[in-house]
Amino acid sequence: MGLLNDIGLRKLRDGLEKTRTGLLDRVTRLVKARTSLDDETIDQLEEILVSADVGAGVSLDVIESIRRRVKQEGYTSTSELDALLKNEIKRQFAAAPATEDGDPYDLRPARPYVIVVVGINGAGKTTTIGKLAHQYVQRNKKVYIGAADTFRAAASEQLAIWTERAGATIIQQARGSAPAAVAYDAVASASAQSADVVIIDTAGRLHTKVNLMEELKKIKRVIAKHAADAPHEVLLVIDASTGQNGLQQAKQFHAAVGITGLVVTKLDGTAKGGIVLAISREMNLPVRFVGVGEKIDDLQPFEPTVFVDALFETS
Repeated sequence: MGLLNDIGLRKLRDGLEKTRTGLLDRVTRLVKARTSLDDETIDQLEEILVSADVGAGVSLDVIESIRRRVKQEGYTSTSELDALLKNEIKRQFAAAPATEDGDPYDLRPARPYVIVVVGINGAGKTTTIGKLAHQYVQRNKKVYIGAADTFRAAASEQLAIWTERAGATIIQQARGSAPAAVAYDAVASASAQSADVVIIDTAGRLHTKVNLMEELKKIKRVIAKHAADAPHEVLLVIDASTGQNGLQQAKQFHAAVGITGLVVTKLDGTAKGGIVLAISREMNLPVRFVGVGEKIDDLQPFEPTVFVDALFETS
């Protein structure tokens, strides 16, 4: 049933090592320092969750639920804390939205299926696009990539390298070209060539007086002129190491262009992996993928239960 094979599961566990170590080590120390599940112990657990960037709101929900279960079900020993915490975090993810059938590769009837990728520079947009294109190509999909970040000097060059690695086709114009025009050209070209997927790269910062969010809105409007229901997906790429700043980014982009899903990158380089849950719940948005490394196959489809199991893996 799961989307990850054994190699993918191992990469996910390895990618979460810093977050897992930071979270579980502190919980373990708490368990050793306390003998009973009293209010003070649970208060300290809340502090641990907040420090892991799980978010204040989610942490409060988890803690309140644990308090309730301790009273109702009679838990007394701190040795039961790990299992309680794992169970409640899973429940939190279950309350977050997910893809319609749990498969982020489902393109539904649309052809081409248009994905616009947004996020600030440095979040990992280019590598995410390359990795995502690779995964669709591996599923025998014909993929086009639109290089609509025309303001950054190396953007198209970097994207072209990843496009070649993925086995996709890139549509690009001269530096400084209108981003919306590039996006439209990519969708039109993909449609003419019966492509299955179009992935549009966008700027994370503009070197002009043009407002970034207005430029992104224009890209959406222009794409819709070619296909009324497009773009079918607007993915926001967030660097996990930014922690709560990522939540603020999500709010800004969502207000401007209507994010449909999240990609959380660089989980392997941070202890702030809890931000995955914080942003998903706070924004009421599904996490589609997580990045756990630099290689082309290090973008993982997000499965909440698998993620939490990997986070609490002790062996």
